[in-house]
Amino acid sequence: MEDIVLPRVIFGTSGLGNLYVAQSDEAKCAIVEACMQHSQKPVVFDSAGKYGAGLALESLGKCLKQLGVAPEDVMISNKLGWLRTELKTPEPTFEPGVWRDLKFDAEQHISYDGIIACYEQGNQLLNGYKAELVSVHDPDEYIARGESDAEKDKLYQDVLDAYRALQHLKQQKEVKAIGIGSKDWRIIEKVAAEVDLDWVMIANSLTVHSHPAELLGFMEKLKAKGVAIINSAVFNGGFLIGADYYNYQPVSTESHPELYQWRDRFRQLCTSYNLKPAEVCAVFGLSGPGVVSIALNTTNKDRVAGNVAMASVEIPEEFWSAMKAEGLMDPLYSYL
Repeated sequence: MEDIVLPRVIFGTSGLGNLYVAQSDEAKCAIVEACMQHSQKPVVFDSAGKYGAGLALESLGKCLKQLGVAPEDVMISNKLGWLRTELKTPEPTFEPGVWRDLKFDAEQHISYDGIIACYEQGNQLLNGYKAELVSVHDPDEYIARGESDAEKDKLYQDVLDAYRALQHLKQQKEVKAIGIGSKDWRIIEKVAAEVDLDWVMIANSLTVHSHPAELLGFMEKLKAKGVAIINSAVFNGGFLIGADYYNYQPVSTESHPELYQWRDRFRQLCTSYNLKPAEVCAVFGLSGPGVVSIALNTTNKDRVAGNVAMASVEIPEEFWSAMKAEGLMDPLYSYL
């Protein structure tokens, strides 16, 4: 990744695929325009064939073209593994209840040929733009489908075959860098031992609430090898800034009282230092060893500038000391 400089904030695009709510083309283009205005160039968008069965890629390409964005001013990450297919049921089968107003379905294809097909379809949907950062989408979830060790081993081999395809694309100079994104960092560790990666995206893994020492040790090894780390889901799926979902699973004061107690104390401390919890989460998310960027999603154009700005907020050292003193952070965390 020596020749690629990533901005401190990269933009997730699941909202462009109608995640939870359908947005108009005008609203989507306003979000893309705000991202182009407020980020350093090249602006990085993180997308996937799974997002709205290709709708996010399609919308992104349409908006970039409408805005007249030069291809060199944008860099697109496409997490591969889901192929757009015909919609034959009232609702898409690949992730029911999550996406709105879709006209297509999607099927998972993780193999050598499947990943090439996903890459080519993704570029078609991008309408003249192309993905230059590529990865296999959620290999942890794919492997977890196996009901026995033998099945899991076969599915893991599919993932390795998919990475052979990505390495071929890089050798042919079709893409600039290959990586991996996963909610389970242990899968990243396993794949990284066998595949020469340029970047990794961790999710729900390194946050101000949860930053295990063994993960930090792995990140140190990646940093030493020159592998760039993108930190995603720095709010633990929204919980740290007010949602009732922790790592995308519903929680309540009854089911997880300790989470709510932590959040209440965290909010109080932020207030006492005149800080916003989101700012603290963003700055912490960027502090880990090897982290070059955080990935943030938005479905509101008016939040883009604030998302970019909060990555550069100055947090006083006394705040972090207070977090450790009150048991809200690991006292041994040494990267701030």
